[in-house]
Amino acid sequence: MRRAFRSIEAFVNEKAGPGHFLGVSVQSMVKVSGYEIILGSSFDPQFGPVLLFGSGGQLVEVYKDRALALPPLNTTLARRMMEQTKIYTALKGVRGRKPINLDALEELMVRFSQLVVEQPWIKEIDINPLMVSPDKMLALDARVVTHPVDTPEADLPKPAIRPYPNQYVSTWKLKNGVEVTFRPIRPEDEPMLVRFHHELSERSVYFRYFGALQLSQRIAHERLTRICFIDYNRQIALVADHKDPLTGEHEILAVGRMTKLHTAPTAEFAVLVTDKYQRQGLGSELMQRMIQIGRDEKLKQMVGYTLTENIEMQRLVTRLGFKLDRTKDDPAVRCTIDL
Repeated sequence: MRRAFRSIEAFVNEKAGPGHFLGVSVQSMVKVSGYEIILGSSFDPQFGPVLLFGSGGQLVEVYKDRALALPPLNTTLARRMMEQTKIYTALKGVRGRKPINLDALEELMVRFSQLVVEQPWIKEIDINPLMVSPDKMLALDARVVTHPVDTPEADLPKPAIRPYPNQYVSTWKLKNGVEVTFRPIRPEDEPMLVRFHHELSERSVYFRYFGALQLSQRIAHERLTRICFIDYNRQIALVADHKDPLTGEHEILAVGRMTKLHTAPTAEFAVLVTDKYQRQGLGSELMQRMIQIGRDEKLKQMVGYTLTENIEMQRLVTRLGFKLDRTKDDPAVRCTIDL
């Protein structure tokens, strides 16, 4: 080890000059039977950071078995990314070999994508090879390249997809003491939204959608996919998430949505509270939080529509400072507030 250390030190000093030798790292030889994969990110002038996943190791450029995606990832997107590669078949288990822990690999990919988004100074980063086996995952080598230190922060690349807005996550209690978490919607919420729509009365559906919208239409996968998987730059959908303390299961009690208009700094809003938790102050609190989000998002106005006979909604928004505009022969009332 002494000879190796001095040999490396002399080589670095010869090639790079005195003062560039920063020492060596020593680690044990890995004896793990598994698969070598690569997980990385590089900068694209148009899209910003782009993620890469695929077969790794010394032959990464030979096999060229890889998939690309934009950060940040969630577990669903991470699995879809894996499924695009040939190595995925082996990871599930082949020729009698045990499958690797795909859930743990999903979590690793999600955390890696969050690192890329949260650290804009990273220009390139890759773990290659990442050794994965049924028992463990181990990074055998890694590389990080940063943007030049004199790069202005305003010029650092931004991700093409806005990260999950964690700043809008907070807790609150209903009048009956039930605790909920207000948070932006996630793609994984689709099953909970199906259960949410099963709990709605015909009256609530009529007031929200201005007509009778059948349950099969409301819970159609194609529709809920668009509702749950959104671009946070264009929409903010806030859900009230309640965790049952006995079963540990989560349920959505209310949904509020703001959609930004293309033509002006204005957003159109809509709110829906499940019948069992109405008259608990939930709708009012949800609206107040959406108004504050509108201000945080630099919007100038919020606008929404409610049916003339929906007196409860009109009273709620009036208390919050909205102006009501009624037009003769129009069944809808326009509600606006300047932010």
